[in-house]
Amino acid sequence: MKITLFTSNKNRHNYLINLLSTISDELFVIQECDTIFPGVIPGHYQALPIMKKYFENVNDVQSKLFGNSYVNNLKKNIKILPMLSGDLNKCPISLLSNFLKSDLYVVFGSSYIKGKLIDFLVEQRAINIHAGVSPYYRGTDCNFWALYDNNPHLVGATIHLLSKGLDSGPMLYHAMSNIKTNPFEYTMSTIKSAFHSIAERIKDNSIFKINPVIQDKIKEIRYTKKNEFNEEIVKEYFKKEINLNYKKFDNSLLKEPFFLNN
Repeated sequence: MKITLFTSNKNRHNYLINLLSTISDELFVIQECDTIFPGVIPGHYQALPIMKKYFENVNDVQSKLFGNSYVNNLKKNIKILPMLSGDLNKCPISLLSNFLKSDLYVVFGSSYIKGKLIDFLVEQRAINIHAGVSPYYRGTDCNFWALYDNNPHLVGATIHLLSKGLDSGPMLYHAMSNIKTNPFEYTMSTIKSAFHSIAERIKDNSIFKINPVIQDKIKEIRYTKKNEFNEEIVKEYFKKEINLNYKKFDNSLLKEPFFLNN
């Protein structure tokens, strides 16, 4: 099987590249590169002490769960097209043509895809991994906001068909994690759950047999933008006493949830 992955360049993204390379004959990766020091170097997030503190926690658990992941191309079945974050929508589709001949397309951590490329990917029934539990949390930094709202039972990932609207495509299933003691580890472990669940379901072909369900937008709690995750909000977050057992899982809120047990 040939797989094309649209992703980014942090440890977790490299981990997904390596994982998908083990279940594909050829893996084509369009990798958008951004700073690996968010909160320190200006990028999508402000470079401020409180943001640095937040992302130091994120990076610590990311290293714990995914290791210092580098792309492992010993099998030589990975082909990577690197580019700066934001370049993707400036690329003529002809430049990507060698990467658009796959059997399956997966999106995780890329910039918002537009134009002819999104039309092509929607037609190909590309799969998106959304770091958040849709339809309740859509947009950016969704698992942060779920904890901020005292909704730890709505921390997870949504595997859904890619759509032109952000995180709005028909849902295949949710990927979750058992509760951890550390909220940063808890949110990141749901991403690991998404990776392993999708790899398993691609390998056994069950991903192609799941009946997608249209999202019920009435259930939406928050639709967040990047600029809402700012200094004041992060300060409030650190002041909160987050109780990860505040609410129990209710599987009726989820679609065919996959739980990562370790």
